[in-house]
Amino acid sequence: MAQEASRNISVSIGLPVYNGERFLESTLDSLLVQTYRDFELIICDNCSSDRTESICRSYAARDARIRYYRNSVNIGAPRNFNRTVELASGGFFKWAAVGDLVAPQLIERCLAVLEQRPEVVLCYPKTRLIDESGNPLRDYDDKLDLQFATPQQRLAHLLWNLHMCNAPFGLFRTAALRQTRLFGAFPDSDHVFLAEIALLGRVVELPERLFSRRMFENSAVKYPSLYDRLAFVDPGKRRQWHFPHWDLFLAHLSAIQRAPLSWPERLSCYAKMHIWLRQSGAGLIQDLVQPFRPRPTHVHHA
Repeated sequence: MAQEASRNISVSIGLPVYNGERFLESTLDSLLVQTYRDFELIICDNCSSDRTESICRSYAARDARIRYYRNSVNIGAPRNFNRTVELASGGFFKWAAVGDLVAPQLIERCLAVLEQRPEVVLCYPKTRLIDESGNPLRDYDDKLDLQFATPQQRLAHLLWNLHMCNAPFGLFRTAALRQTRLFGAFPDSDHVFLAEIALLGRVVELPERLFSRRMFENSAVKYPSLYDRLAFVDPGKRRQWHFPHWDLFLAHLSAIQRAPLSWPERLSCYAKMHIWLRQSGAGLIQDLVQPFRPRPTHVHHA
């Protein structure tokens, strides 16, 4: 049975996990030594078949800040990420992923920005990529410091620069998260989610590299194409026809339509989608000529 929150807390950390026994303890240890200690840690276990459950229950027994939930079936990575938000009670929210590491000051540094600047909806640190053993590979520049005054400027900068999606592992205002549709059951829906966030407010990048992303065999970034990632995001989906690029394109348009924008801002944001078409428009045609591409068999559902 999951532990229920019994006090008012400021920050919620959501940790979705599936068969994470290899790196789970190191990730938990890095979260639990944060210099900012007023948080709850919500673990959503996506019906793991390894030692994940026993590790989580052991940690929860030792630290009252941990709330452990186990899904009865595997609901796919996006829905499991979203569930951690649904269960959160803090005014600020941070996702964590098994395998990744965070510096002890991450929450404290991000929270200071959000508390001082109400127009900011997300604050995230710079990224360092590490290997399976935790050794540094290289520094990665996200280039998503979106402090522009208008939503169309923020959207344009995001579309030009978004490649590896590390910014969602920063700290959000929970109220802003709940104005979005979070992650969808299609590949790269985290890109659409970040676009929704950028339309709601400013995004600040901290200069320090306080986030270490582990590159390992089962990580999503090892699957290079949208088609490779179809099974990753929705294990229950058995469509014969797959249109992942169309899913992305239409989801971006829908995000712009739903955002609280003036009509001039909304039209300007629609116009900025020429950037997406320039970079990914060829995939729309690819979807139409490869409708029967077989589903991948290698699956890892956080």
